[in-house]
Amino acid sequence: MDASVIIVGAGPAGLVLAGELRLAGIDVVVVERLSRRTGESRGLGFTIRTTESLDQRGLLSRFGELDTSTRGHFGGIPLDLAVLGGAHPAARGIPQSVTETVLEGWARELGADIRRGHEFLSLQDTGDAVFVRVRAGDRETTLTARYLVAADGGRSAVRKAAGFDFPGTEATTELLLADIRGVDVDARATGQSLAGGMVMAAPLGDGLHRVIVGERGALPGRRTGPPSFQEVADVWKRLTGGDISGAEAVWVSAFTDATRQASEYRRGRVLLTGDAAHIHLPAGGQGMNTSIQDSFNLGWKLAAVLRGTAPATLLDTYHSERHRVGRQLLANTRAQSLLILGGDDVQPLRDVLSELLPYDEVARHLAAKVSGTDIRYDVGAGSHPLLGARLPRLELTTRAGRTSSTALLRSGRGVLLDLTDNPWPRRRAARWRDRIDVVTGTPHGPVPAGLAGTTAVLLRPDGYVAWAAPGSHHDLPTALDRWFGPA
Repeated sequence: MDASVIIVGAGPAGLVLAGELRLAGIDVVVVERLSRRTGESRGLGFTIRTTESLDQRGLLSRFGELDTSTRGHFGGIPLDLAVLGGAHPAARGIPQSVTETVLEGWARELGADIRRGHEFLSLQDTGDAVFVRVRAGDRETTLTARYLVAADGGRSAVRKAAGFDFPGTEATTELLLADIRGVDVDARATGQSLAGGMVMAAPLGDGLHRVIVGERGALPGRRTGPPSFQEVADVWKRLTGGDISGAEAVWVSAFTDATRQASEYRRGRVLLTGDAAHIHLPAGGQGMNTSIQDSFNLGWKLAAVLRGTAPATLLDTYHSERHRVGRQLLANTRAQSLLILGGDDVQPLRDVLSELLPYDEVARHLAAKVSGTDIRYDVGAGSHPLLGARLPRLELTTRAGRTSSTALLRSGRGVLLDLTDNPWPRRRAARWRDRIDVVTGTPHGPVPAGLAGTTAVLLRPDGYVAWAAPGSHHDLPTALDRWFGPA
């Protein structure tokens, strides 16, 4: 075989998955149609949960000094993300081109084989392997792998070739986007609803501004390429009365409110991740971040199956966990679409939501939803408040010195934290030491909410709590067997 896994697409989702697989020692080939990165800004920054996940792999420092913010919005209504607390605020103003550069560098350092200028043509899943036909220049070849993962975006050729259903709703409107420099634009970071539609403007640094315009009643057309900047400037002038036509347009694009999700994320030996699995209005930058999180969920599971330490049924939890997250994503972006793009008839809804947001519980709920920190997976019954949720950064003192739960996840392995120097959980986990790290440590500094009184915690490689004592109904070996395979 050419590789254990072939990934089609070298965007953020594909590159994260490649890095995760290589971290676990799995050989991987990434095929990408484009011969070089586009350099387009596209997604801008990371939600709180993605920032945490990147830190769990030691990648944050590669982005340099981050511009962080506690400002967010839900459908254009401002949110204060500080209500969530935690070590990491959201990171703003990071062009997707930078994200892809960092992630590709990481994946290549780990040994990923990334082949640019290779276009996916067709596939055949025989049940034992996947044969993938690709074209590089005028030469066609067939690659073979045990699994194929589609990370090739919303128009995924792999998804179509494999016969995945992709139900949802058609686009009802089109929005135009441009990154411009050379003109001063008043900031409208959360968007502004005007009589004729919606406009948004946000500084990106170095004199660059992103503007987005959505004219009410603008029906989506069949485009064969990006819109002209003049189209963007014309709509901007109609909506605001301002003239930005003299600006230099660095990048121009269009997007719609089409909403779709694959009925299944796995068919045999073919899996979907990122936009290949779900498309929606890109409200609040959740699309790229959810795509990255898809791959952080899939990577360690696929690696465990390929290493033979876990049964193939572990891959079923990828669909059950991330499909539910995708459904919730589509629901919240459709709600935001109504708030952002609706006319005067939606104003009463905006007013009511604005009245509710000063209530802490409402603010926390919406802030967690757009930040990716509200996700809770089904890891079994129990009363522990963090069971199935991500563990916020926990500072620890161990025999080896100071560390953190975040740093302990850098290897991409599971971690059993013994927080009271109790030999019982260590003995119970001894047979799984080939695939998890067992660490005894004492918390220091602030303890995350819900962790008080906890004596031990089992973390999956993606940082989610698979078991905790006291509070899990399953015993520790049952949890270890479920997530890391039989001892």
